[in-house]
Amino acid sequence: MRERNRLASGMDDIRDLEREADDAEAMWELAESEGDKSMFAEVGDALRAAVGKARDAELKALLSGEVDGNDCYLEINAGAGGTESQDWASMLRRMYVRWAGAHGMKVEELDDHPGEAAGIKSATMLIKGEAAYGWLKSEAGVHRLVRISPYDSNARRHTSFASVSVSPVIDDTIVVDIQDKDVRTDTYRASGAGGQHINKTDSAVRLTHAPTGIVVAVQAERSQHKNRALAWEMLRARIYEMELKKREAAAQAEADSKTEIGWGRQIRSYVLQPYQMVKDLRTGVETSDTQGVLDGKIDEFLSASLSQKLGGPTAPVADLD
Repeated sequence: MRERNRLASGMDDIRDLEREADDAEAMWELAESEGDKSMFAEVGDALRAAVGKARDAELKALLSGEVDGNDCYLEINAGAGGTESQDWASMLRRMYVRWAGAHGMKVEELDDHPGEAAGIKSATMLIKGEAAYGWLKSEAGVHRLVRISPYDSNARRHTSFASVSVSPVIDDTIVVDIQDKDVRTDTYRASGAGGQHINKTDSAVRLTHAPTGIVVAVQAERSQHKNRALAWEMLRARIYEMELKKREAAAQAEADSKTEIGWGRQIRSYVLQPYQMVKDLRTGVETSDTQGVLDGKIDEFLSASLSQKLGGPTAPVADLD
């Protein structure tokens, strides 16, 4: 149903843009025939609005990954630096909670380890909402804060780090879909003890799954139908086990690639002193509205990360002027 709603919304966007383009064309022709300059200005305004909608539609189209539409787990860990880094981790948590609330998403606190004096050592949240993972997945990495620490009696400038990790919520229902055409079935006479019937009929069953090379064979039952059913259960179990091992290997590879929370994996810098600036180190997008960002206004950074797949920090659209 979620996938259906996403596709329906995308089609609605396309139809709206087509209608607005047709309306603009008709209005332009009318303006030309009547020589009405004010109508030309209206057409320009309408087209600029349509370009904005087209950019938003392009961004939404990028949220079409296998799990982009899912809810997500967002984990924050304070880096080295004691109270200052723990306070920074708490500020990040507040930022994401504010962002989720502004977009009609729900946040559930799953884990929380308070700092010794202030802030948090770590926290894990479940963020529920349309395409929560698709929007927030680019937030994974190290976030750096530069400010005059309120916890330093000498009012010195401190640099603090906190890491953010984002993972999709996966449905626990296990469905192993095996195409019949991918499985070769062989029947043969069972061997060993079992009486006269087991040795005279082709009751044993062997299944070979071509894509993976997995082979299972069952001859425990006297009935070929029972053996066939058992073999299919075994085949599903073997394929599921193989997928689990792949996921575990991928998770281990990701864990091995993680470095200490510090300079190595920075994605964004938040500078509060000596000047006001938040800058994304991947897209180059920056803003001086630091308080707005810390209050959850991070759409500009999220959109830029998605738009980068289209060729740059902003979606490539025509210059109407």
